[in-house]
Amino acid sequence: MVFVVRPKLRINIVFMRFQILIFDGFDEMDAVAPYEVLHYAVLAKTGASVELVTADAVSEITANHGLRIRPAGPLNLQQRPDVLIVPGGGWIDRAPRGAFAEANRGVIPKMIKSLYEAGTVCASVCTGAMLLARAGILTGRPATTHHGAMIDLEQSGAQIVRARVVDDGDVVTAGGVTSGLDLGLWLVERFYGPKLAHIIEVQMEYERRGTVWRAAPK
Repeated sequence: MVFVVRPKLRINIVFMRFQILIFDGFDEMDAVAPYEVLHYAVLAKTGASVELVTADAVSEITANHGLRIRPAGPLNLQQRPDVLIVPGGGWIDRAPRGAFAEANRGVIPKMIKSLYEAGTVCASVCTGAMLLARAGILTGRPATTHHGAMIDLEQSGAQIVRARVVDDGDVVTAGGVTSGLDLGLWLVERFYGPKLAHIIEVQMEYERRGTVWRAAPK
């Protein structure tokens, strides 16, 4: 598919590295939806880059519905991304593979905490928020997740906001499954402007849903 940006549109050039952290049992759309949106930002020559990475050095990841993906490589904490996106999957049914299993394993939450403390903006789709919560970065902060995990998120110490996307500055959370599209478009708007976000919406034939809740500037 050819992606063409109108010549008269002034694109914000911001060199940013977006990485999406995938793991066995992640929900396909949680990761693929924001990946495709952000890849359009790459094609618009914004200076963005986006890739799928893993916590461990593995050649292949099997997602929740059986999709097999070859990631770009393992997450490198020494070359941290500007924005890390964490998908969900497998939390609500306490599946042996997925976000619940990764929360208990503990490797991904430790990585999230390390990146967050180093200055990476940490974002989540669906029950990926529970991995952010397990990392300890949502305590006392506004956040959202899949409706089936709202009680778990609240019990983790987060302040529940029932919005499609919740932007609290260095932490951004989104609701369930298809909200990954809204998260991706919001990140494009936040870093590259609403005009480009709208162009990508039109290209993808998608209209954003719901409200982006954003914290007041401090």
